[in-house]
Amino acid sequence: MISRPARLRREHYSLAIEQEETAFVPFEDIAVIVLNHREITLTHPVLSACAEYGIGLYATGHNHQPAGVFLPFLPHSRTTRLMRLQLGISRPVAKQAWAGIVRRKIENQAICLTLCGRQGAERLHSYARRVRSGDPENMEAQAAAFYFAQLFGPSFNRSYPCWGNAALDYGYAVLRGAIARGLVAHGLHPTIGLFHDSEQNAFNLADDLIEPFRPIVDLHVAKHAALTQGDLIPTDKQALVALLHVDVGMPQGCMSVLSAIEYAVESLVRVFEGEARSLDLPVLTGLQVHSLES
Repeated sequence: MISRPARLRREHYSLAIEQEETAFVPFEDIAVIVLNHREITLTHPVLSACAEYGIGLYATGHNHQPAGVFLPFLPHSRTTRLMRLQLGISRPVAKQAWAGIVRRKIENQAICLTLCGRQGAERLHSYARRVRSGDPENMEAQAAAFYFAQLFGPSFNRSYPCWGNAALDYGYAVLRGAIARGLVAHGLHPTIGLFHDSEQNAFNLADDLIEPFRPIVDLHVAKHAALTQGDLIPTDKQALVALLHVDVGMPQGCMSVLSAIEYAVESLVRVFEGEARSLDLPVLTGLQVHSLES
């Protein structure tokens, strides 16, 4: 995240960040760049490097919320084939995949309540058990209405302007962009969703896959909302971006959110190819930052 005036340029295999001093970061070590100041300039080779290395580049708007994301232009060799598979997926398979997403989202919401010391986890687990193919009873919405009231209090409203909602929106936007980046890197088109299908949404598939990841942001915001007032400050935003590096549980083991997104997308490709009926999705474990064993 860059929150002060800077000039960004490419120097060989690194991003050069010119401020009072110049810092160099290898492009291969970067997953996401957030431009969070109006006086940041960058060169065309930086954009090309972001595309070359699969880096998601976010620009924030006047309210310092992510307003857009630059993604590589479908560089995957199987893009056309996968697009046909996305368009041709059968409704039963898509509905089963969506039910799995909703079920895991509600289960993670229950875990979030438990980790925050709130009541209501058992009720959410019962909602999760009642999710059927395609979620025809809309258990997702029923669970959400109960969940947010338990997590943030009965007076909480997602449309009300406050620190908590601003933090939720920022964290969700970062997750959404990271998932869109992962989809494109694996040859999937983020416009074509399993459940979301708005003609005006370029990220329908990302909005499908983000659902079980959302409680990670919810947990962070719930643990900090009572301590923070006013607008988001740079340290708040840095902490929300850093959620990409917290641990989650996956069938393959404990890993960072960024790695879990990769595995989830790979499992989604297998669903489109007819090799699997269910997705590998994250289990919320807390907010422990992932560490690499030496």
